[in-house]
Amino acid sequence: MTARDDVSGARGARARGGAGGGSARRRAGRVARPRAMRDQLERSLGEWRELEEEFRQLQETHKVYRQKLEEVTSLQTACSSSIHRQKKTLRDLKHSLQRCKPRASPEEFALIQEISSQIKERQNVFFDMEAYLPKRNGLYLNLVLGNVNVTLLSNQAKFAYKDEYEKFKLYLTIILLLGAVACRFFLHYRVTDEVFNFLLVWYYCTLTIRESILISNGSRIKGWWVSHHYVSTFLSGVMLTWPDGLMYQMFRSQFLAFSIFQSCVQFLQYYYQRGCLYRLRALGERNHLDLTVEGFQSWMWRGLTFLLPFLFFGHFWQLYNAITLFRLSRHKECKEWQVFVLAFTFLLLFLGNFLTTLKVVHTKLQKNKDKVKKL
Repeated sequence: MTARDDVSGARGARARGGAGGGSARRRAGRVARPRAMRDQLERSLGEWRELEEEFRQLQETHKVYRQKLEEVTSLQTACSSSIHRQKKTLRDLKHSLQRCKPRASPEEFALIQEISSQIKERQNVFFDMEAYLPKRNGLYLNLVLGNVNVTLLSNQAKFAYKDEYEKFKLYLTIILLLGAVACRFFLHYRVTDEVFNFLLVWYYCTLTIRESILISNGSRIKGWWVSHHYVSTFLSGVMLTWPDGLMYQMFRSQFLAFSIFQSCVQFLQYYYQRGCLYRLRALGERNHLDLTVEGFQSWMWRGLTFLLPFLFFGHFWQLYNAITLFRLSRHKECKEWQVFVLAFTFLLLFLGNFLTTLKVVHTKLQKNKDKVKKL
C-alpha cells in the first residue's frame, strides 16, 4: 500500500466519523426538542387551569357585585321617595303652623317656633342626604350632558373631583394670564386675539358644567357667584364674535389690560382662599366640598380682607369698561351690535360683583357690632 492510499483512507475515515457524529447530534436534538415542547405545554396547561379557577371566582364575585348593586339601587329609590314625601309633608306642616301663629298662646307660639326651627334643620339634613343619592339633573346639565347620573357616591370620589376642579381653575388662570400678556405686548394679531377669546369661552363654559356637577354632589355654591360664570361666558362669546375694526382696536388694549389684572387677582384669591379653607375645614367650620370663588364671602373675613381693595378696584374697572363701551356705541363709526351688548354685560357684572361684595362686608360688620354689644 502506498503513502497516497494511506492518506486517502485516513480522509475517508474522518469523513465517515464526521457523518456519524452529525447524525448523533441530530438524533439528540430531535429527542431534546420534544422534551422542551412537552415542558412548555405542561406550563401552559398549568396556567390555563389557574386562569380557569380565577375566572370562576371572578364570575362569582361579579354575581355578588350585581346583586349588591341592585340592592343599592333599591335603597336609593326608597331613600329618595321617603325624602320627597317627608319634604312635601314638612312643607305643608310649615304652612299650617304659620296659619296658627296669629291665634296661638305664648306657650303655643314658642312650641311653633321650636318646631319651625327643627324643620329648617331637617331641610339641611335632607340636603346632605341627597348629595349621596341620584337625582334629576337641572336644566343646564340636561341640555349639555343629557339625562346622565352625575352623582358621585363616595366621599373619596367627591373630594378628588373637587380637587381636580380647583387645579383646573389654577392652571387655566395661569394660562389666561400668560395669553393676555402675550396678546397685549407681543402678539398684535387678530388671530391670536380670537384664540385668547375662544379660550375664555371654553374656560367659563367648562366651569359652569363642573360647578353644576359639584352642586349635584352637595357643594354649597350658590348666589351671584354661580350666575357670574354664566354672564362671563356670554361676555366672552360676544368678544369672540366682535369683528376687527376701529371700535375693536380702540377697546382692545383696555380689555387685555383688564384681563391681566383679573387673572392676577384670581391667582391671589386661589392661593390665599385655599389656605383659609384648609384651616377652616380642619377646625370643622366649613364643608369639605366648599370651593374657592372669584368673589368675597363671609368665611374669608379673617386673613383675607387685604384682598378687598383689589376686588373693589376690579369691580370699578368693569364699570369703566362699561362706560367706555357705551361711549364707543355712540361713535359715528360704530356699526357693530357687540359694542352696546358688551357695555350692558360689563355693567351687569359690575353691579352683581359690587353689590354682592358690599352686602357680605355689611353683614359681617353688623355681626361684629352685635358681638361687641353682647360683650
